[in-house]
Amino acid sequence: MKFDAQIAPHSLGELAEMAAGAERVGFDALWTSETQHDPFLPLALVAEHTRRIRFGTAVAIGFARSPATLAHTAWDLAQASGGRFILGLGTQVRAHIERRFGMPWPESPVGKLRELVAAVRAIWQAWQTGERLNLRGEYYKLTLMTPFFDPGPIADPVVPIYLAGVNTGLARLAGEVADGFHAHPYHSARYLREVVRPAIDQGREAAGRESEAVELTTTAFAVTSEAEAVPIRAQIAFYASTPTYRGVMELHGWGETADRLQAMARRGEWDQMGSEISDQMLQTFAVVCEAQELGAALVERYAGLVDRLALYLPYAPGTQQLDWALLVGQIRSALSTAKSAGG
Repeated sequence: MKFDAQIAPHSLGELAEMAAGAERVGFDALWTSETQHDPFLPLALVAEHTRRIRFGTAVAIGFARSPATLAHTAWDLAQASGGRFILGLGTQVRAHIERRFGMPWPESPVGKLRELVAAVRAIWQAWQTGERLNLRGEYYKLTLMTPFFDPGPIADPVVPIYLAGVNTGLARLAGEVADGFHAHPYHSARYLREVVRPAIDQGREAAGRESEAVELTTTAFAVTSEAEAVPIRAQIAFYASTPTYRGVMELHGWGETADRLQAMARRGEWDQMGSEISDQMLQTFAVVCEAQELGAALVERYAGLVDRLALYLPYAPGTQQLDWALLVGQIRSALSTAKSAGG
């Protein structure tokens, strides 16, 4: 299991120190998300100020962009980093696509995302080999690539594409066409084991792909003090109020709680929603332990279940919130112990 970090810089001016520091700490990869800032711009600076660490988007919103713009950005980042970039794509939900990005919501989100992945790869194939661009689908028609707009081949043309989601449709799609799947931070170990993994395997087997073809990665909520529990309860409640995510709660018999949270969200009762998350729910959806036990607790829950893991808490050098180097060391030690114990 690789241990990665999320980064959420407030400005691009922070990136040089942040990226170099993360590489020194020993993370395996860095991930940006599309929330308050563009997810791609920081990664150009990560490429410049690191030499080893991998990096990618977790995630960029695919339905907010054309295949060509995604292809160009990913191609440039792959070239600049010597092949260390990973393109992570998500769909977002309908309200955000239509009302925040001003873009149309597709009749079939799974179908459009499948076609988007194929379209991006078709463009890369045309650039790398000189083959004619000719993709004709329901959502995209790509038949024009003149030399003036063709950046040409690069040394590391195989850019991994990860997809993200909560429910089984996107997990199956990742198994079918992607190199990895970003499981949502709102999950339980049981949900990953009984719902997400089997869905990925269904898609992978239907496409005739090998078992190691698709990496599963996720971010974990962690609670090491009572003060940390309050915002994590609120975040879990926020995600659980999303109607399309109801199945996560329902798996554990908490569907009625999800329904109450949906109603509270409609009324704008955001400050009260965290109180609906019981201690049992908190321990199900978050790793709850003493700070000195966090590394071992993360390995106990996730080793053998996911291929890559990061904390929901973004990496921030120079803060006293968490000793990241110590945590990385604890995880490496716990993984080594677990491997030795397993034979």
